[in-house]
Amino acid sequence: MHIDARKLEDDSIIEGDVCIIGAGTAGISIALEWIDSKKKVILLEGGGFEYDKDVQSLYSGETTGQKYYPLQSTRLHYFGGTTGHWAGMCSPYDPIDFQERDWVPHSGWPISREALDPFYSRAHRTLELGPYNYDFESWKAKIPGLIPFPVDENVVWNKLWQFSEARFNSLYAETIINSKSVHLYTYANVVDILGNENLTKIHEVVAKNHSGKTCKIRAKQFILACGAIQNARLLLASRTQTSQGLGNDNDLVGRYFMEHLEHASAELWLFKPFPTKLYTWSSDTEVRAELAITEKSQRENQILNGTVSLFPLTLGRSLKSEMDLWNNEDPRKSAENFWNDIADARAAAEKITEGSISRAFTLHTRIEQAPNPNSRVTLLSEKDELGVPKTKLNWELTALDKRSIRRIYQLLGRQMGLSNLGRVRLNEFLRDEDDTAWPDDLNAGWHHMGTTRMSDTPKKGVVDPNCQVHGISNLYVAGSGCYTTSGAPNPTLTLVALSLRLSDYIKEKV
Repeated sequence: MHIDARKLEDDSIIEGDVCIIGAGTAGISIALEWIDSKKKVILLEGGGFEYDKDVQSLYSGETTGQKYYPLQSTRLHYFGGTTGHWAGMCSPYDPIDFQERDWVPHSGWPISREALDPFYSRAHRTLELGPYNYDFESWKAKIPGLIPFPVDENVVWNKLWQFSEARFNSLYAETIINSKSVHLYTYANVVDILGNENLTKIHEVVAKNHSGKTCKIRAKQFILACGAIQNARLLLASRTQTSQGLGNDNDLVGRYFMEHLEHASAELWLFKPFPTKLYTWSSDTEVRAELAITEKSQRENQILNGTVSLFPLTLGRSLKSEMDLWNNEDPRKSAENFWNDIADARAAAEKITEGSISRAFTLHTRIEQAPNPNSRVTLLSEKDELGVPKTKLNWELTALDKRSIRRIYQLLGRQMGLSNLGRVRLNEFLRDEDDTAWPDDLNAGWHHMGTTRMSDTPKKGVVDPNCQVHGISNLYVAGSGCYTTSGAPNPTLTLVALSLRLSDYIKEKV
């Protein structure tokens, strides 16, 4: 069922059993699990089914620290969320990502990778992926030409990615609209969360829109599924009953914001062409590998988890920095800049004769960010058109982040030399071991993580192992904001798995 909240009478009251706030990847993944339920599920979306500049402007904010993209353009504010322009890259987190590592401060999830495995399998269906199988040998037997570099498998391994073409706005809109159990309200932006006197239980949320309409939603269970930045913003902004915001007794809401550092960091020059389909990506690619450092070697070198992908050197040298391209408040225009640059780079690559694209490559980093409490989301005094304080993001990196990137390429370079395959050349910003500065054009993956991190105790995080806000019996957070560490893979597959796990927990509870 679908209702446009702009057409409701002002001060309408909506009641149900479960209220999901946000119809992006996490919110829709949960709602789909309740399609045939006897419970009434209310799904609130701040936008509609198409881009709306007024709604999108509600994401505007300010950034400090390491240079970052305009906040307004990093997420899409309508049904389906940012799956409207995602790349579809999916891979599970590694077991080490969930473990406490003594060289990574604030690491260690209160759940294990094994706890997520059954939900990873289900997430594959939600994202319309192939089998939940990331074993290289089985894919190698299935697809000819997946030939790996002959390096020491105790140091470097081939981490696989699968690719989803799921766009939730088109894929699941009809299913949600036709559901008798799920009641979708579009143009219902939640601006406040209200609870009982001691804030141990939530009673209702207040939603507004640009038409001047206000409505109150009352339910037994509430799930925040607005994305890592907006979830933190809404908790911090819910100050009607508490000055510090909800779930923030220990000043942890908004802290530990994490991204994936993505940057061209080195070049690989092979002595001769190495024909393989394993490291390439095209429209018909089923799986692709990136070079990763083994758990054993990560521990020995005390580095973060990261991967290395290969781009033909002639293309890689022609590409501009994503941080410089994605510079417009309008995400459509930023995306247009991005894709135009790729087209221009491909055209330029055809004219470059230096090196052969079959033996020379740009090496591109994707690495987790070390958890840092100073990397955080806070509120500005300025408010948006609906009266909610705008967001300030301070993105702050550490020396461990840079040292880990440098060491990954040193390890990879050694393996290339020992295997007599070629040589790795570090880019300038990594050559000085004592240099901890970052280039202005350092890229990020548009992957917002942390801000409502998972922990066993409220002294260390915002939500418990079941994604329930510490101390509030019926308020939950869905999505990558719950991540304790950010891992190396893109976050969406894990985000969906964690959302399905949360949905099961709430079903048992109600």
